[in-house]
Amino acid sequence: MKQREPIANIMSSKVYKVNLSDTLYEVRKMLEKKQVRHLPVVSNHKLVGIISLTDILRISFGSNFGDNQKEVDTAIFDMLSLEQVMNNNPRTVSSKQSIKEVAEILSKEEFHALPVVDDDKLVGIVTTTDVLKYLLEQY
Repeated sequence: MKQREPIANIMSSKVYKVNLSDTLYEVRKMLEKKQVRHLPVVSNHKLVGIISLTDILRISFGSNFGDNQKEVDTAIFDMLSLEQVMNNNPRTVSSKQSIKEVAEILSKEEFHALPVVDDDKLVGIVTTTDVLKYLLEQY
């Protein structure tokens, strides 16, 4: 295992993201369609937040209402904005940071995904799954 291997080697550089102006309904559809659990939020191409599937599920009560699930979720999603639900101060890392450094951040700060930002530009995302896959490849 290389001591200073950069996170750029394991991050996802194809980043699915949403715009701050998107609705929570659009965010949920994107999470489902792309089968991801975290989406960076951008405004004018600048990272302003991150939203997770957990954030969406936390405000979704539809499953408690049986056949009216979709209507209940839509009503809740219409009452709240993306900005109200997302983490608007996301922890970021640089693509040059080592995998070890990022693994320490993920474990100590209990994040599951970190946007990768270089020179104020979103260049990727790294998740706990990316780090675990890397570690498994080493053994």
